[in-house]
Amino acid sequence: MRISTKGRYSLEALLYMALLPPGEYSSIRAISEHTGISDGYLEQLFIPLRKAGLITGIRGPQGGYVTGREPEKIRVGDILRTVEGTLEPVACVNSKACPVEATCLSKHTWSELYREINDCVDVITLADLVDAYNSIDTMEYAI
Repeated sequence: MRISTKGRYSLEALLYMALLPPGEYSSIRAISEHTGISDGYLEQLFIPLRKAGLITGIRGPQGGYVTGREPEKIRVGDILRTVEGTLEPVACVNSKACPVEATCLSKHTWSELYREINDCVDVITLADLVDAYNSIDTMEYAI
């Protein structure tokens, strides 16, 4: 399974918004300038993210975007599934129409991998990423 730029950039954009002071809206242009993601691509990514309630936006000179819920309530899995679709490592993991399911030697492996992927991305919240980002500045290095 490979996470595309849709997943990576969506996560990056939401992390940027989560790092802003609570309730502060950010324009697509500002998000683009700080993340290096093009305005046009952000506009495309924000369509499904808005529909899913992960971000909200307001129009006007003071408008922009903000996370749709508190960062503690947004899981990485929510973001990735919204823009990527399923996180299945192979197409047949959840398929009941697989013609070789009864004799498939690797189905268990793919099912376990799928479960592990979902368990991992569903336990990490946007707030966890904010905490990790903020701890980068406070880390001390010793040689």
